[in-house]
This record gives sequence, C-alpha cells and structure tokens, in this order.
Amino acid sequence: MKMEMLINELQEIADGAFTIPLSGGKTVVNTERLNEIIEEMRTNLPSELKQAKAIAADRTNIINKSKEEAELIVQQAEERSKAMVAQNEIVKQAQQKADEIIFNAKNQAEEIKSAANKYIDSLMQKADEDLSKNLQDLKKTRQNLANYQKKNAGTKVEKKK
Repeated sequence: MKMEMLINELQEIADGAFTIPLSGGKTVVNTERLNEIIEEMRTNLPSELKQAKAIAADRTNIINKSKEEAELIVQQAEERSKAMVAQNEIVKQAQQKADEIIFNAKNQAEEIKSAANKYIDSLMQKADEDLSKNLQDLKKTRQNLANYQKKNAGTKVEKKK
C-alpha cells in the first residue's frame, strides 16, 4: 500500500512540474522531494517484495495442495469406478448363474411333467385295458346267463312238500 502512495506522490510531482519555455517540453521538479520519495521507495521495496513473494509462495502452495487433492480425488474416483465395475461384473455373473439355474429348473420341470404325463397315460391305458377286459367278461357272463335262461326257460322246478 505504501508503494502505491509513493507512486501517486511521484505522479503529483510530475503533474505539478513547471515546463521550461522553448526547451522542448522539459520541466522543473523539486529534486529534493523526488529523491526523498525514491529513497522511501527503496526502503519500502523489500517489505513489499517480501509480501509479494509470500503471496506468490502461498499461491504456489495453494496450487500444489489443490493439485494433490485433485490427484487424490481422481485416484479415489478411479478406485471407486474399478470397484463398481468389479461389483457390476459380480452382479452379471450372478445374473448369468441365476438364468442358468432357472433354465435348468424349467428343463427339469418339463422333463418331470412329460414323465408324469407318460406315467398317467400308461395308468389310464392299463385301466382302459382292464375295464375293456372286465366289460368283455361281463358281456360274456351276461350272454352265458341269457343262454342258460333260454335253455332252462321251459323246465320248471316243483316245490317239495
């Protein structure tokens, strides 16, 4: 801040300088005051330079820390991405295994259903054959009974007293 004030004061001295006629624009200034300002500037220059250097160093530190933090964030993001990809791969594998299990279960269910249908069909066929045989036997027995009744229709049995 002090340097700005000194520079402003130099500007005021230059603006207030008296121009010498016919000298091509040369001016007269208070050299004593000019030298005082220059000396003050030299005295204040190191402290302001120190401040500027400190600010630049702080800025460099802030930039370096920001870069480190950014690299850490990128590294963490990459690790997280890899973990998510690995987890996604596990989910895909689990889904494939589940699909395979479901496929096998459906095939087994179809095989069991087909075997059950064949078994039921064979039971029904056996029952049909047995019923057909029983029906034939029944018809034969009825026919025999009808023949017996025709044969014995003319003869009556008397009662014993």
